[in-house]
Amino acid sequence: MFDVKSWIGLGVAVIIALVAVLLVVVITSAAARLTARRESWARALILRVRLPYRLFLVVVATWIAVHFTLPAAAPLGTVDHGFLIAAIAAGTWLVAALVGFGLGLVTGRYRTDVADNKRARRAQTQIAIVRRLASIAIVIIGIASILLTFPGVQAVGASVLASAGVVSIVAGLAAQSTLANVFAGVQLAFSDAIRVDDVVIAQAEWGRIEEITLTYVVVHIWDDRRLVLPSTYFTNTPFENWTRHSSELLGSVEFDLDWQASPSQMRERLDAILAETRLWDGRTGVLQVTDAVGGYVRIRILVSAVDAPTLFDLRCHVREHMVEWLHQSAAEALPRTRILSVEPASHPTSVPVSTGQIGLFTGTPEAEERASQFTGVLPVVGDAGDPDRS
Repeated sequence: MFDVKSWIGLGVAVIIALVAVLLVVVITSAAARLTARRESWARALILRVRLPYRLFLVVVATWIAVHFTLPAAAPLGTVDHGFLIAAIAAGTWLVAALVGFGLGLVTGRYRTDVADNKRARRAQTQIAIVRRLASIAIVIIGIASILLTFPGVQAVGASVLASAGVVSIVAGLAAQSTLANVFAGVQLAFSDAIRVDDVVIAQAEWGRIEEITLTYVVVHIWDDRRLVLPSTYFTNTPFENWTRHSSELLGSVEFDLDWQASPSQMRERLDAILAETRLWDGRTGVLQVTDAVGGYVRIRILVSAVDAPTLFDLRCHVREHMVEWLHQSAAEALPRTRILSVEPASHPTSVPVSTGQIGLFTGTPEAEERASQFTGVLPVVGDAGDPDRS
């Protein structure tokens, strides 16, 4: 029998619950806004947890109202089970948002826009990995909690746990590459091999570490391309990390000049160039003759800067100004290729002397005697034991 009063009472109870939720939301929002005027973290908290917080309150309040006012003819068990699943899902979202806010608050304490930001970059890298691991764990726990609300899943829970070893082996064999990348991502985060904002050379490309996830690493290349590499690349392949301990670097500028170049004058000009630029950090400014073979003298300039981008600009700056100075003030030092033209030497004409035909058997008495030995009558020496030749 359809009980109108019971259903009206259910509707009234739901409305009252929603009004109560509205009052709670208004009060908490007002308190959060007042706090946000003094603390910046309160504003971030409002933006991050506002939706899951309101959804969780609505689900719980509605569940309570429906549970106590639902007519007897309605399937209370099924309705309660549905609200339980919704409450677990909303609660999982809320917990994930709170954990993300807390880790984000910790990340904000480590600034990377300072000169010595090694510790900050390491902390941000590790916190980013922890945030992803925490999010995955919260989602898995939420899904498992929802599944455990079904009696059938509870009944097979023991057998699932008993066969967990076999399942883990099969899953491990089926997802070797994925699991290897996951473990490599955790290893990178906590071994301090690379950090967010590190300058690296990977796959012959120069760039910065933009993002480190559990399975891949994103490298922001200097020309705004993104190089996405699996985490195992940085654990199995050698790569260059230019900011492993500090961001300060040395760079060289080389010139092949003529032997008339004056290293002392170039050294004075280098000092003047470095003194008038802010790109140089003042640590190293050296000019040396590193080679002097063939037709050129090799001049190497070694300079230093606070980081890789600044060093690149400094090298270009020094090279440009030094080339301009060579053209204007030391043109004799510019590289040249010298060619020596040699005239062929003149030799006196000799009068040929006729010596006759000279050979192995003609032309000289010795040669003719040698020829006679081959062309004369040769005596025949007989055998002493032969009676016919006696």
